[in-house]
Amino acid sequence: MRSVAVVGASLAGLWAARALREQGFDGRLTLIGAEPHRPYDRPPLSKEFLAGTMTEADLALEDAGEDLGAEWRLGVPAAGLTPRGSAGYAVTLGDGTSVAADGVVIATGATARSLPWNLPGVHTLRTLDDARALRADLVPGRRLVVVGAGFVGAEVAATAHSLGLDVTIVEIAPAPSARALGSRMGHALAGLHEDRGVRVLCGVAVRAVTGGDRVDGVLLDDGRSLPADVVLAGIGASPAVGWLAGSGVDLCGDSGDPGGSSGGSGGGVRCDAGGATNLPGVVAVGDCAAWYDPGLGRHHRVEHWTGAVRRPETAARTLLSGGAAEPGAPEPPYLWSDQYGLRVQFAGHAGPADEVTVEEGDVDARSFLAVYRRDGRATAVLAVDRVRPFGRWRRRIEPAGAR
Repeated sequence: MRSVAVVGASLAGLWAARALREQGFDGRLTLIGAEPHRPYDRPPLSKEFLAGTMTEADLALEDAGEDLGAEWRLGVPAAGLTPRGSAGYAVTLGDGTSVAADGVVIATGATARSLPWNLPGVHTLRTLDDARALRADLVPGRRLVVVGAGFVGAEVAATAHSLGLDVTIVEIAPAPSARALGSRMGHALAGLHEDRGVRVLCGVAVRAVTGGDRVDGVLLDDGRSLPADVVLAGIGASPAVGWLAGSGVDLCGDSGDPGGSSGGSGGGVRCDAGGATNLPGVVAVGDCAAWYDPGLGRHHRVEHWTGAVRRPETAARTLLSGGAAEPGAPEPPYLWSDQYGLRVQFAGHAGPADEVTVEEGDVDARSFLAVYRRDGRATAVLAVDRVRPFGRWRRRIEPAGAR
């Protein structure tokens, strides 16, 4: 293999390029990115960058003086992937050019889901350009409605409140992050907002966003109307895999398995436990990749920073070995969030039937550690403002399916 194209020049793509070089690949390396920006860190976009305490320069992921010896094709999205037999692959770009490569790393990430009402003042938050636009609209005294109480929506709500906006969160589920954390712990996270005067409306859907030249309100299914000067859609993201249509790369259904059968989390590129796709010389990493998890017994997308950093090492080894590399042991997913000066951390796989016990602290005091158990074993841990004990409990989590 003398040439590799990394399609996607964000976190997972950069770490994949680094891993290839660290593992001895000295051939032609091309990084292709739809955005015009060099790789940058996304988690601060909803917090420090939005609050104005972090600059664009602070977001840079590349080390000072780092040189991967790569060709960068930025500001142009991938439009197609064509197998060329023994000649490898051709990656077609949106400007009509193409990049030939013996191997391909798919790292195109995900795109934010948007509301069907496109009015000035209605935002999504996924990219640096999104964050620039949203930051300009977060003027003290304005009324912000956040649709979706996942971690991104919650972080924006917390940041906007600190900037002096009037904030309301609307969530269709019975509690924030109820699918991932369960209703009890979801309500506990809702308390972080309610304690500070942020309204959290759960169990209700958005019927419409209203306005003429600019958004002026959000109409709910129960008939309530919320005045709004700014609206953020924090309703998740979809894997950016449309450009792979006709390529022969296997994709998962919306539920994570082919055809949308049960299990999984939202489609993506179907990979084995080492990141290999069904096409030789093609691997996938990051938010667009649904790796097979032996413990869960299904394919699963991990849309978190740690997965985008750690999995590229395995995928690079798989690519350079021709798919013969031994995948590493599966690691429970880990994510964190900063809200109102508190660190919220979660690791593992929580199920709807899991028993949840508060091991330390007090939920009402907004400082606690809760453990999820299934058949007597710890499967997940959630902590608010309990960083050190969380680290200890995280190491005690058993991989899914272990006994």
